Amino acid sequence: MKIASIETFTLPPRWLFVRIETDDGTVGWGEPVLEGRAASVAATVGELADYLIGQDAGRIEDLWTVLYRGGFYRGGGIHMSALAGIDQALWDIKGKALGVPVHELLGGRVRDRIKVYSWIGGDRPDETAKAARDAVDRGFAAVKLNGTEELQYLDTWDKIDRCVANVAAVRDAVGPNIGIGVDFHGRVHKPMMKVLLRELEPYRLMFVEEPVLSEHVDSVVDVLRQSPIPIALGERLFSRWDFKSVIASGAVDIIQPDPSHCGGITEARKIAHMAEAYDVALALHCPLGPIALASCLQIDAGCYNATIQEQSLGIHYNTTNELLDYLVDPAVFTYADGQVRIPSGPGLGIEINEEYVAERAAVGHRWRNPIWRHSDGSFAEW
Repeated sequence: MKIASIETFTLPPRWLFVRIETDDGTVGWGEPVLEGRAASVAATVGELADYLIGQDAGRIEDLWTVLYRGGFYRGGGIHMSALAGIDQALWDIKGKALGVPVHELLGGRVRDRIKVYSWIGGDRPDETAKAARDAVDRGFAAVKLNGTEELQYLDTWDKIDRCVANVAAVRDAVGPNIGIGVDFHGRVHKPMMKVLLRELEPYRLMFVEEPVLSEHVDSVVDVLRQSPIPIALGERLFSRWDFKSVIASGAVDIIQPDPSHCGGITEARKIAHMAEAYDVALALHCPLGPIALASCLQIDAGCYNATIQEQSLGIHYNTTNELLDYLVDPAVFTYADGQVRIPSGPGLGIEINEEYVAERAAVGHRWRNPIWRHSDGSFAEW
């Protein structure tokens, strides 16, 4: 099968899809988006397509290697996201051509389903607690919330108190046995992070996510190692080389590579298996669309250390379109008892509604990160 065409679609709410078709008519889909940089990633997909047209679609490892190493400058969010979507689409093609799900090509399943968590906000304690209770009532056994607003290097205790009150309200609402993840989104600097980790210890958290930016992990290794709260991190790391020192540091308990940012299924699996050698858990990052989630689930199927899966159903970003809108059969992602089954159809196990994709691509999006500032006018991490 030779690659005959590659086309991208910019879709609401903030996604980018890629469609790859071979000369025998087999179609594969990927999701090569970096949030806020969709146009840049689409342009990079177009540049990589110059090499791909006419190549054997089945030689996924070789194509990945060329697309990564074939440029003198390599890596980073835009390049690796473009490569990720292409890689997902190639695995989709291969599975469809052979009539099996991707996980069968990767050694088969070690699980039939995986636990998922629901996003519940985090800005106001009362509303967040209610959202947590509603998620549990819908069958979720774990939730995640934003931990805090923007923080200066040294900030006031009222902000710490609000964070703790928010988490306490959620714990009171859901009881002792529901998992709670608290995401600091890299907003916290080292001095305040030390305070927050200590203050949150009594609430039996499932994990704290991005307590500091990834680039600062080496400066807080001792603090992270000593915390009794599991530390999760990795959505802003883009290759096995980025993850290597973080995993080996012993500071991170759960890695969160994003298969739409870190080079696709091919690279995410290598990162996952490297983490397993250090007894580090896998919780793939996925606040994105249906192709991204399907790709994650194919990886989760065969990775022993996969422990929980993020998904975007109901997330606050999805204001114009939802996770299931672009699927012919939304039931493929049916949630039950806090878990979702691994899709068993050929390829990624989902069928994209091409007519609806074309319709919504005419609308597109120009989603951008919000820009925050501290009270003194300086830039604040979002």
